[in-house]
Amino acid sequence: MKISFVNFGIEVNGSIVVFFTEENGLLITEKSENDKNISKLFQANRKHSKEKTLQGDILDIISPHGNDYKRIIFFKLKNITKLDENEWINIGGQINGYLTQNNIQDVSIRLETTIKNIELTSIPSKIAFGMGLRAYSFSKYKSDNKKKNKANIKFVTNHHVTAENLYKSYLTLLNGVNLTRDLVNEPSNILTPKEFVTRIKKIENSHLRIKVLPQKKLEQMGMEAFLCVSKGSRNEPYVAIMEYLPNKNQKPIVFLGKGVTFDSGGISIKPAGGMDEMKGDMAGAASVVGLMKVLSEREAKVNVVGVVGLVENMTDGNAVRPGDVIKSMSGKTIEVLNTDAEGRLVLADIATYAIKNYDPQSIIDLATLTGAILVALGQEMAGVFSNNDELAQNLITSGEKTGELLWRMPIGKSYRKMIDSKVADIKNIGGRYAGATTAAEFIHCFTNDVPWAHLDIAGTSISSLKNDINTSWASGFGVRLLNKYLEEFIEK
Repeated sequence: MKISFVNFGIEVNGSIVVFFTEENGLLITEKSENDKNISKLFQANRKHSKEKTLQGDILDIISPHGNDYKRIIFFKLKNITKLDENEWINIGGQINGYLTQNNIQDVSIRLETTIKNIELTSIPSKIAFGMGLRAYSFSKYKSDNKKKNKANIKFVTNHHVTAENLYKSYLTLLNGVNLTRDLVNEPSNILTPKEFVTRIKKIENSHLRIKVLPQKKLEQMGMEAFLCVSKGSRNEPYVAIMEYLPNKNQKPIVFLGKGVTFDSGGISIKPAGGMDEMKGDMAGAASVVGLMKVLSEREAKVNVVGVVGLVENMTDGNAVRPGDVIKSMSGKTIEVLNTDAEGRLVLADIATYAIKNYDPQSIIDLATLTGAILVALGQEMAGVFSNNDELAQNLITSGEKTGELLWRMPIGKSYRKMIDSKVADIKNIGGRYAGATTAAEFIHCFTNDVPWAHLDIAGTSISSLKNDINTSWASGFGVRLLNKYLEEFIEK
């Protein structure tokens, strides 16, 4: 699909998208004869519009008489003066969805308006970003893969319409989101912990340093909580560290990612139904990798370290058993009562590693951690748990601006008591109730006094709801949210 953005005075063959509003009509100046013909067609056919999008009507006229375009698509906007960044991105997704559905391969998007307080410079980039998000598909294992749904966005150089630097910034973000989607969508027989490390190494550049800790090194460091998860698997576990440290004498923000490449549940084995979706139990790690790619390529003005624990949770005669007691890297002992509560064990040790090696100003972890968060919030929002009100609110605000929504969930001493163990310092489950919170409290025990936020993305990152900008099983949740958080609250 070839997309161009044009304003008055640029003629492009093929189809054209023209915007209109209920209050202002067509958003074109009608200075040319061609524009006058477009306006007449619009007025004559508007009443016949039946197709709907979330923004309103679409009026699609094929091969209009007396006009230079093969097809004119009139796209209605509502409340144009109030549309924010995310709404323009969603509009791009809607447009791409319609074009793809109707197999329209060559189209121009007309951007022109005399409405006051509408600044057009950034709008093409936002629309193009939304089109790119919607165009994503994962079809590499289909024998007839033709990648028909890929949008080739071409910008026409014109200072009234487009800003190339802004477009490049959005393109960088798009590539980070789609890398995350690709990783999460990969089958677990392909994306083993070792292969995950290989993919991570591919994003290394002059700004981003990659370090990998193999099993022997992890054993020497005393990461028994992390390593116990992999005891039943033939695939060796790894911890991968991505360092982006452009500033001297600045404590980094650390992002932690749960990277369980397949989760059978171990000895506490999961039921067969839906177990295939546990190939996506590494979505937290994938989001961290996608984010680190974006930050290094756009040369963000903040020190950031990403740490991901990559492991497979399987069952055999060597697997950790319910009732086993292990010692974490921090020195705390853990009673493992359920081997399917393994993600928190991974995060516990990599949090300790991050604190000991980087003295972070804050820690944010992402994990497909609990089914309990789906019970609480469904798939509409991810849960955020935090020991710092400012950090939590800034993340929530960033989520609102990107459409990757968060809802703050409680933590506290009464919940912490629910994971007290009779035989060890702590146990890895807290019982039937408040499962998402007791899981968060478990991680909290290993963050010391560092400002910390835990994002439980089990409901939003895999088997995701379809919307204007995502039709994929894996949504790439978290990359846009955290990039926005850093841009607006840290880098300024």
